Amino acid sequence: MSTLHAIIIAIIEGLTEFLPISSTAHMKFANPLLGEGESAFREMFEVVIQLAAILSVVVLYWKKFLDIKRIGFYIKLIIALIPAVIFGVAFKKYIDASLNNITFIACVMIAGGVVLLFIDNFFKNPVVFSDDQVSNKKSFIIGCFQVLSIVFPGLSRSAATIIGGLSQRLDRNTAAEFSFFLAVPTMFAASVKTLWDVHKTAPEVLGRENITTLLIGSLVAFVVALLAIKFFIGYLQKHGFKLFGYYRIVLGIVVLVLVYTGIMK
Repeated sequence: MSTLHAIIIAIIEGLTEFLPISSTAHMKFANPLLGEGESAFREMFEVVIQLAAILSVVVLYWKKFLDIKRIGFYIKLIIALIPAVIFGVAFKKYIDASLNNITFIACVMIAGGVVLLFIDNFFKNPVVFSDDQVSNKKSFIIGCFQVLSIVFPGLSRSAATIIGGLSQRLDRNTAAEFSFFLAVPTMFAASVKTLWDVHKTAPEVLGRENITTLLIGSLVAFVVALLAIKFFIGYLQKHGFKLFGYYRIVLGIVVLVLVYTGIMK
């Protein structure tokens, strides 16, 4: 992967990580258009730069996230993480196969878009307006929704967990913030697992040149995500999810056309 391609993918990741439009899908769609084939480094790169983007949450919400007095908050995140860890380990082969199926991802993008068109009408009258009010039970249920984004690549981890939060009667802002917080341990665990797997199976991938490219991509994803997360919170509070739904449907259809015309493989 060239440095230019790494920067492009990192910008895409940073822009889409916190939006309910699936950063994974966007990276999977962009790679073949950039001429990037499958490789151990590309797969590792896509996971690790997601962690880099998500670390922007720690910077923007450091008072909440790094308050060691809020033990209950960390317990909630661990509880919410459990379903994804169990499912990720148990169904790794299925997950890997789905991640390489662009047609499947495009169809999930469209289906998820249809859901977002109506989601603002599904969950009204929230009763939870801060993460302090999120119970352990609600945390676990939100974590179960996160599993859906693993089963259906292209659904969007952000979309799945925010919808999970709304289903538990969290208001939009609290659901989005809890989704962001949960992303930190989730992607940390995924990144550690990916780096360890690469170290065991293809240690040559961790050469100096690749590490430099990975660091550049991580920095770009982090900076872009800082800007994107602020935009998303402001937009979500005022306008809801409908625009994201239309975007997902249009992009999914475009990708399917590109696949079936042979332009994208």
